[in-house]
Parts: sequence; structure tokens; C-alpha cells
Amino acid sequence: MREFVLERAGDAVEALRRSATQPATDAHVRADTQYLAGGTNLLDLMKLDVMRPGRLVDISRLGEEFGRIELLEDGLWLGGHVRMAEAADDDWIRRDYPVIADSLWQAASPQLRNMATLAGNVLQRTRCNYFRDTSWRACNKREPGTGCAALEGCNRRLAVLGTSEHCIALYPGDFAQALVALGAEVSVLAVDGTARTFAFEDLHRLPADTPHIETTLAVGDLITGFKVPMGPWTRRSRYVKVRDRASYDFALASAAVALELDGNQVVTARIALGGLATKPWRSREAEQAITGQDLSKETAAEAAEAALADAAALGDASFKIELGRRTLVRALLEAQAMEVAP
Repeated sequence: MREFVLERAGDAVEALRRSATQPATDAHVRADTQYLAGGTNLLDLMKLDVMRPGRLVDISRLGEEFGRIELLEDGLWLGGHVRMAEAADDDWIRRDYPVIADSLWQAASPQLRNMATLAGNVLQRTRCNYFRDTSWRACNKREPGTGCAALEGCNRRLAVLGTSEHCIALYPGDFAQALVALGAEVSVLAVDGTARTFAFEDLHRLPADTPHIETTLAVGDLITGFKVPMGPWTRRSRYVKVRDRASYDFALASAAVALELDGNQVVTARIALGGLATKPWRSREAEQAITGQDLSKETAAEAAEAALADAAALGDASFKIELGRRTLVRALLEAQAMEVAP
């Protein structure tokens, strides 16, 4: 791990101020700044020499400002500083938003859930081996313009949706799929104190020809929380995750679904896919295919076909297309079978 400056912020104003200024240190230390909360991804990447911030701003004291879970009249507020374990075990969330609880519970080991914050979780970076191993120079996400070793390398666990000729790295998270499916919003503070709120679906970017730019956040932006709307579909929601190991592992394919049913007829469907794409992936094609239809194995399969119609796999990842279809079918049928209290 390289030399860096560690500073602690007592509140959001101080965190933003520290992020906006350059560290007073030797010139050979890089001046870019990263926020540190749980640190479960950032510190790992620093040890691997993938990320080399010159300064860390410790925001662990911001829990009083941004660490609350609140059930609102029209939805749910999740503070960015809420720990994954707290949200996964919350009675409100388990009852009214089970897809969120499911995604968080399956996302990590108990130790990581106790440390990681929700804001940090949605910003976690890819587990592509070529990104994390600096002995491979060809990684456009780590070193723009160097190429993508994964295109002709070991790509079994990489993306089949949203890829480009410059990058096929997979977005590894679980919680983000639940937020995308439910149409959540994310709230952000800029370094000048300006607050803005926008659709969570717009937070992450496709790789295109700039895979190193992963989100629409500006330098120093601080995620303060997430607003998840309430709807007749939120209680009938499910997250299904398929992975190599039943214990802690990243998804080969996952599906977050939320349904409003009239009998067996789908009134509203909200569908997001994980383990398959370069960013949290909303599948409106699958939603349209199943809306107005009676939900059955056959119509669920039609929705799954629509969801993966544009998938493109390289090498060892070809199996993920069929796996993604089957995962979505399973999630839809499991959501249909849920016993939902009025």
C-alpha cells in the first residue's frame, strides 16, 4: 500500500471541504481524495495497488446525519451511512421491501455486512481479475487506452449485457439491482453544498469508450441516501441470486423482481438483472413482455427471452445467457408464490 494522508470529518460540511482541497503533503503523493466509511472495497483495492488515493477522508462520524432508516408516507428512506446489516435486518424493510432485505442478506458475509455502508456498497468496483491484478497492463478501466485483456482471456464471470469493445467488466453488486427494480432515487451533496436527487438508474454509466468513468458523480460528491417509493408491488418482491458457492460469493446471475398481480394477471412488473451486466440493469423489455399477461412458466420464459435478447457473450461466458433466463423465470415464479399481507 502506498503512502496517503488520512483525515477525519466530523460532519458533512467538513467532509465536503476536505474533499475539495488538496492535501498538504509531498508532491510524490497523489492528490486525489476518496471518502472512507466501511472501506471494505476501497482498502482492498489500495492493498492491490489498483487504487492510489493521496488522501482518505474518514466519514465514519456522519452516521448521525445520514445513518437513519425511515418509513415515509410514500416510501422508504435509507441513509447512505446505514450499514448493510442494519437494513437487511430491519423489520419494516423485511415486511414492505423484501427484495431489498434479500439482496443485502445475500450480498456479503456477516462481517462485511456489519462494516459496509449502503452508499459504499452501490459504488463498489468490478471483481474482474484483469482490473484487480496490476501485472496485467491491458485494462481500460484501470489504465485508459491500454486495451481489455478480458476480451480474449478468462471471462467466465464477466458481463454479457451492456458491454463494449473496450470493456466487459461486470458490475458485482446486489443491492443496486433492488434499487433499480423499485425505481429508487439517490440523493447527493456536491462539494459546494448543493443537493440534488435523481433516478438511481442514472447513477452508473455504461463502459462505452470510457470504462474508467463508472458513475455520473462529480469529484467530491457525497451520497447521502436513497428514496424508495412505495407501491402495490413492493411487498411482492424477490431477489434470486445464483452463484458458484452457496456461501459468500458474487452472482453469476441474479434477478430482482417486484410484481403487482390481479389474480394471476400481471398488472405491474419491475425487473432488474445482476451478475450479467456492466451496470445495474433494468429490463423494461421483460417488464413489457409480461405486463397484462397471466403469469405462468411459459409467460415468465417469454419475459426472460426478452430480457436477454441483446446479450452477447465471449468465450467462457456463453452459459450465462441461459442461466440468466432461468434465474429470471425462477424469481418471477417465486414472487408470484409469495404470501403477501394486505
